[in-house]
Amino acid sequence: MAIATINPTTGETEKSFEPHTAEEVERRIALADDATRVMRGTTFAQRSEWMQSAADLLEAEADDIAAIMTTEMGKPLAQARAEALKCVKGMRFYAEHAEGFLADEMLADASRVNASSALARYQPLGAVLAVMPWNYPLWQVVRFAAPALMAGNSGLLKHASNVPQSALYLDTLFSRGGFPEGAFSTLLIGSRDVAAIIQDRRVKAVTLTGSEPAGREVAANAGGQIKKSVLELGGSDPFIVMPSADLDKAVEVAVTTRTQNNGQSCIAGKRFIVHSDVYDAFSAALADRFRALVVGDPMEPTTDVGPLATESGRDELAELVDDAVAQGATVLAGGSAPERAGWFYPPTIVTDLQDGMRLVLEEAFGPVASLYRADSRDDALRIANQTTFGLSSAVWTTDAADEEYFIAGLDAGAVFINGMTVSYPELPFGGIKDSGIGRELGAPGIREFCNLKTVWKA
Repeated sequence: MAIATINPTTGETEKSFEPHTAEEVERRIALADDATRVMRGTTFAQRSEWMQSAADLLEAEADDIAAIMTTEMGKPLAQARAEALKCVKGMRFYAEHAEGFLADEMLADASRVNASSALARYQPLGAVLAVMPWNYPLWQVVRFAAPALMAGNSGLLKHASNVPQSALYLDTLFSRGGFPEGAFSTLLIGSRDVAAIIQDRRVKAVTLTGSEPAGREVAANAGGQIKKSVLELGGSDPFIVMPSADLDKAVEVAVTTRTQNNGQSCIAGKRFIVHSDVYDAFSAALADRFRALVVGDPMEPTTDVGPLATESGRDELAELVDDAVAQGATVLAGGSAPERAGWFYPPTIVTDLQDGMRLVLEEAFGPVASLYRADSRDDALRIANQTTFGLSSAVWTTDAADEEYFIAGLDAGAVFINGMTVSYPELPFGGIKDSGIGRELGAPGIREFCNLKTVWKA
């Protein structure tokens, strides 16, 4: 895939970039390696000052980078600006809390291990490679970079090839904030070049947010080198609605979760599993709301849903819906791509789904909601857990017993009760099963790329 900004609203190439040469890649890896030794000698206070400075820059430039993100991958402009400001919040969070998260953990009674004192200390691993996707061009990167840099690591970014301007903005953001040269830099390379970077002895670990096949390849490569990897992969999250739910609120949030970022979010609710007692009311209200959404130019403030980021992504989404319809599924809203320039697909609801349909088994990465009728909470849990994914989940109920039942039973990295899944800097984020390994964000996120060193003193 060419490294280029191809505007998904028009399908036209806005700007192309030459990949970095082998010599330039080597130079940047060497700088990252050198920066690890500089970073290791800095204090939390110094790194916090640099991180806050970088956050100030991003906040001041939020409108400019938002326009770049919208041009590159099509999200509505207001959502792009919100993403930039979320990054500012995440950067400031780690600037303020990293030292506490990585404080020495003292063994209270060292005599139990025949020592005068004993502790566990977190220390940075070194240079970490981040392989990142296009759907949140800034946030996916910053939620790795902010904790990694605050821990004293350096970062190398291999970003998606369709968001090069976002990648190049990040290339200089942290150095402009004051971080040493090489502490964070972008590699303009193709996917085929990633394996060699992972195998480089100077790269100590790798993190990837992306598809399940990409995750398997990166994990296998890292494992072969005995290197740490953190993977945040796909999701087909259940959104369960029980009879006691606030139905109006559940419908409102269902629309948002399925159509924000033009439906291209791993952690969004995709499979709407609704109890029979409220199924008809929920499905009718959801269909009405979907049909009312405005699909159009993401630069326009009245637009609710813009284009999908890539032509292939739009085509793959259409294939999932067409396959389901061919096997007997019913479309309640949307269902076919419009005849217009750009890679648009309308907000779509598909019901009457059966086992074996691709839409049941695969992740729909676009504004397509799969709607299921459940006869009981046991049936709802069965449907929720029937996929190979396990990223997040949402449950709508005011019944305390239902809450505990689903919290205990859902195969997922998170359960949100009466709310939409959101990644917060304060909370760990990640999945199980084919949705990945490891955690980002919170205290666990900053510790992933640290060596937990035991210190024993006689």
